[in-house]
Amino acid sequence: MEKPIKLTEKYERNGWPSIKRPDLKPPEGWNLSLITSLERIRSHSLSSQGQIACIKDGETLSDVFTLPASGGWLSRVSTDRNLVAYWDDEIPEWSPDGNWLAFCIRGHVHIAPASGGLSKKITDFTSAASAPRWMPDSIGLIVTVERNDADQLLLTDRDGSWPRALTTDSVGDHWDPRPSPDGKFILFNLRRFDDLNRLDIVLLEIATGQQITLYGKPSTRTSSAKWSPDGKWVSFISQETGRDELYLVKPDGMGLHQLTKTGHDVFQYEWSPSGKQILVVVNRGGSFELELLEVETETMSTLRKDTGVHSNPNWAKDESFITFEFESPLLPPDIYRMDFPGKQVTQLTFSNPPALQRNKKVLPEVVSYKSYDGLEIPAFLYRPEKPNGAAIVYPHGGPKDQYGFFWDELAQYFTAKGYTYLAPNYRGSTGYGIEFEHANYNDWGVGDTQDCLHAAKYLRTFKEIKPECIGIAGGSYGGYMTIASLSRDPEYLFACGVAKYGDSNLVSSWAQCEKRLRLYTEIFLGHPSDNLGVYLKGSPITEAKNVQKPVLILHGLLDTVVPPEASEEWVEALRREGKTFEYKTYDDEPHGFLRRENLFDVYERMERFLDWYLLPR
Repeated sequence: MEKPIKLTEKYERNGWPSIKRPDLKPPEGWNLSLITSLERIRSHSLSSQGQIACIKDGETLSDVFTLPASGGWLSRVSTDRNLVAYWDDEIPEWSPDGNWLAFCIRGHVHIAPASGGLSKKITDFTSAASAPRWMPDSIGLIVTVERNDADQLLLTDRDGSWPRALTTDSVGDHWDPRPSPDGKFILFNLRRFDDLNRLDIVLLEIATGQQITLYGKPSTRTSSAKWSPDGKWVSFISQETGRDELYLVKPDGMGLHQLTKTGHDVFQYEWSPSGKQILVVVNRGGSFELELLEVETETMSTLRKDTGVHSNPNWAKDESFITFEFESPLLPPDIYRMDFPGKQVTQLTFSNPPALQRNKKVLPEVVSYKSYDGLEIPAFLYRPEKPNGAAIVYPHGGPKDQYGFFWDELAQYFTAKGYTYLAPNYRGSTGYGIEFEHANYNDWGVGDTQDCLHAAKYLRTFKEIKPECIGIAGGSYGGYMTIASLSRDPEYLFACGVAKYGDSNLVSSWAQCEKRLRLYTEIFLGHPSDNLGVYLKGSPITEAKNVQKPVLILHGLLDTVVPPEASEEWVEALRREGKTFEYKTYDDEPHGFLRRENLFDVYERMERFLDWYLLPR
């Protein structure tokens, strides 16, 4: 029997390692301990009884907490929930009566009483379950499981009774169930396996199992299906116009119409309990603004236009206030409350350490530059007060993602050190329309790599930046962009690169990553058996001989998104070609670095590496 390759935590190098510069000190008021001390508060929901549930990412746990909507201390609900990346986690779900809270721990659904007590696992009947959704009676629960190689929906209850299968077909994944107000129907998203770019809205009658597709078009994604409070309408977000806009349709399939016409992307929304208004978060160039939609007149007004990112809006039962999360380049994420009718905003949680609050921070500029083919590439530029002559290009992950006005402690730290920091939204990024988002389909590692290389050329036009002092760093797809840029740059525009959990061989990584990531890759590139040439063209593993600059490679050994074997392959190729690299793995990290001690080590290695190779002697 073939033995699997066993990977262990290690540090390796080829060539002399980077060394801490004794002539450099942390910027005044800053250090790595400070920027890794922040405990992110996120993923909140508001109960009908005025209690807030949220998740706080601590040093070793991502536990569930509650607090009153009027403000107060956080009260711990869970005590053993593993760290989960904020972009890959679920929001705790209150029961409609506000007496119970459902959430996931280690791949199983748990519930806890709002009055206090230990949480109880209710999904022992399966190997794993997720995404709990309460029925209107606050007893039944719909959970998602994998069966027949597809995500299916099961109906159980608070006691974890033997479930009833709501979906069983294997045509696709069944996601995000939403029960109707009378409990007779559910809405769900169907991701069809025969068209991975298609997401349908399906209505299922619970008593009979009969299904009808309310909305579904080839290569068109819809999401966030919700019932109006009276059950007369179904709302959802669709990309039909080339932007994410809000639509309405009746449960019988009649009356379909577009509700918003923002010309931008609707990110999230939430019906008011009366059904007269909808809170809408609109992405306007990377700033996610909070707006109010009057359903009858279809008019919108701005509630908060602060530059930053609003998310997860919630209504109070009597509509006297709302809650939401907000972060910006100047403020880390926290939960806020807005009271009506005066729109007075109150901050409810305080994650920002006083030492961090007092430091001056930089609001990035929105800029753009032309790539090799004339395509305009939007980017976020952090300009330091006292430039040190060096710059960092930081491509985001994804690729279906966007760098925006989010909190980014690493950008602030390096800018405080004097680095110019540029975060490009290369082709394939979201937020700029479907055409731009699809511009890297069947083209990974080619056009988007050129966008990163041209980011360096753009920075070379800055008189305060030395052309030989520009580096590139990124995580996930950004790590892949780092590897591709260093391998496919005959001009050697970058002096060094940092690849965090990045990829270099699309074929082998497709075979080794978890199922959801295989399908995610196939959205962009198709199946490798049908499109092998595109996979090979996008894989810089064979071009390690072209790398002329030092590389720092960092990877977690629990990663199921980009398998750690991807970095092993890349390091082996670099060693074979005699290239200079440093390589560090972490045996207790998944995709991303979550544990504070590891994050500190990662940032310390990055700082030492970039300082050594970029800053003028």
